[in-house]
Amino acid sequence: MPTTSRNRGGRRVAVVGAALSDSGRVDEATPYALHAQAARRALADSGLDRSVIDGLASAGLGTLAPAEVAEYLGLRPRWVDSTAVGGATWEVMAAHAADAIAAGHADVVLLVYGSTARADIKARRRTSNLSFGARGPLQFEAPYGHTLVAKYAMAARRHMHEYGTTLEQLAEVAVQARANAAHNPEAMFREPITVDEVLAGPMIADPFTKLHCCIRSDGGCAVLLAAEDHVPDTAKAPVWILGTGEHVSHTTMSQWEDFTVSPAAVSGRLAFERAGVRPEDIELAQIYDAFTYMTLVTLEDLGFCAKGEGGAFVEKGRLTVGGGGLPVNTDGGGLSACHPGMRGLFLLVEAVRQLRGEATGAQVRRADGSLPELAVASGTGGWFCSSGTVVLGRG
Repeated sequence: MPTTSRNRGGRRVAVVGAALSDSGRVDEATPYALHAQAARRALADSGLDRSVIDGLASAGLGTLAPAEVAEYLGLRPRWVDSTAVGGATWEVMAAHAADAIAAGHADVVLLVYGSTARADIKARRRTSNLSFGARGPLQFEAPYGHTLVAKYAMAARRHMHEYGTTLEQLAEVAVQARANAAHNPEAMFREPITVDEVLAGPMIADPFTKLHCCIRSDGGCAVLLAAEDHVPDTAKAPVWILGTGEHVSHTTMSQWEDFTVSPAAVSGRLAFERAGVRPEDIELAQIYDAFTYMTLVTLEDLGFCAKGEGGAFVEKGRLTVGGGGLPVNTDGGGLSACHPGMRGLFLLVEAVRQLRGEATGAQVRRADGSLPELAVASGTGGWFCSSGTVVLGRG
């Protein structure tokens, strides 16, 4: 396997710390507290002293993110990133941070997130939003009630029309996510579900019933990236950033050329090329799954199967740990484990845990019992508006 990333010169970059805050149902914490809890745990996981952190990446909290988060955490970073592209934010930030570290602009960068999305609604501190707003290009869609879930549902229907993808195949994604979550004590929902139960649920946006859609939870997480110079001082074996890619495709649905192609088709290709690996080399995938269709179409666009074959690919338990295919969202994903908003950072944490052999749920292993060496995390933002893909590896 490759030992350095092809998309950057300079120093190698590794994930040296990864952790979750309390997640699921967290009624008494603030988003800032979850940021701090996750950051402390990731720092402890790394074995490094907080004084070495000189970079911070954060989005989604505060008027001046990440300045407010830095102040709350007591950090004075010399490198910051507040890129906000929805769920893909954290994979894109990881790419930016890795490039900055490789170039010497920072040595150790903290990526951190926290949200009380569920608790805020339960306490009536906020309400659910039907759209992201009505300014700029979105003004031409919002008046017609074109909600976020409706946009994903339209895309799913187009895939069904073009390629014969079935409701049962989409439901399989939810069923297998729950099967993975069943082994994860940190997952919010662990009881098994069936295809029939998914199909029989209340309709949210045709063809999505409730179980086709992600859960709403509280939670936070953090990842610490460091230059190779710091790796000898860390508590655990490093997980290297081998290659990254990012892509933005559209904002309004009218500008999306093909509803059956996500921006992961570009970000994935770039990440694999820069890492010097192929999709068939990957041993597990963490994929943003706000809706079942996202998993299916991203698998196609990352090259794990041909366009239009995602439906067949997800059948027969192939996404489960030990299912004989490609383990996907091994913690249960946003459909069953947790989804507090911009979930992309959780994908990186789970990929790192799996490569280290520290999974809280079912651990992916090779046929000979050894640990996997290559993983991919691919985040999606907006309604397939953006994508960030990161290839990670041991060794």
